[in-house]
Amino acid sequence: MIVEPSLVHSLIAAQFPHWADLPVEAVGASGTANAIYRLGADKAVRLPRTDGSAADVATEHRWLPRLAGQLPFPVPLPLAQGAPDKTFPRPWSVCTWLEGTNPGPGDAASSSDLLAADLAEFVLALRRIAPEDAPPAYRSEPLASRDAATREALATLGGVVDAEAVAAAWKDSLSAPPFTAAPVWVHGDLQPGNVLVAEGRLAAVIDFGCTGLADPAVDLIAAWYLLTAGARQTFRTAVAADDATWTRGRGWALSIALLELAHYRESNPVMARIAAHVIGEIVT
Repeated sequence: MIVEPSLVHSLIAAQFPHWADLPVEAVGASGTANAIYRLGADKAVRLPRTDGSAADVATEHRWLPRLAGQLPFPVPLPLAQGAPDKTFPRPWSVCTWLEGTNPGPGDAASSSDLLAADLAEFVLALRRIAPEDAPPAYRSEPLASRDAATREALATLGGVVDAEAVAAAWKDSLSAPPFTAAPVWVHGDLQPGNVLVAEGRLAAVIDFGCTGLADPAVDLIAAWYLLTAGARQTFRTAVAADDATWTRGRGWALSIALLELAHYRESNPVMARIAAHVIGEIVT
């Protein structure tokens, strides 16, 4: 459904009347999970686009307050949880607004060793958080279990990507030893729409709907989604990724990008462009 600022204003007025006088401004985000609006100067309203992303509201409200104090960069703090009603049928949330911009593939921030070091610091801090009672991450399955879906996506992209090179890269990823240790906290979706940068540095990490316990390789997708080759090596060194973990991380990035490109090629040009860029970085 299309969400207009007037609807957001009416939801706020009905459920959180103490914020009713604050202006509502649409945010030009390309994400697929939430429609995002700025509320006043320091708040954001997030309205899930799908029933699946609606489930993320409870996840973020439960876990972000616990995670935030143990992370070295700002993350959104939930302020209020909206209830479904006749005008909007899903739960929704109000959280803190964080400043910064989403990086674009290959832009100046992507080549910043400082950004690479910041991302590594964030990933390592998240891994160190105690896993007790934590849920499985959205991407907590073994990489090999994505083989059929990944090959199916590749089959739909004939003429769009170098199918032979992509298939070889995917085969190489699957050759890495599987993860067998205890899972750790991961963000689960470290790509441009979910991070904010400023002056080549990490300013904030947002959208924790995929967070939970998983193979730490899942968060290494940041190397290909957010960084160019030189900064990618800085990131790898900082997170001390061994060959097996790095290869699985590359496989996660490739699988996610192939599925995104196949799904969004006609419907979301920004997501498709990012996915194509990631695939190109991996097979180059």
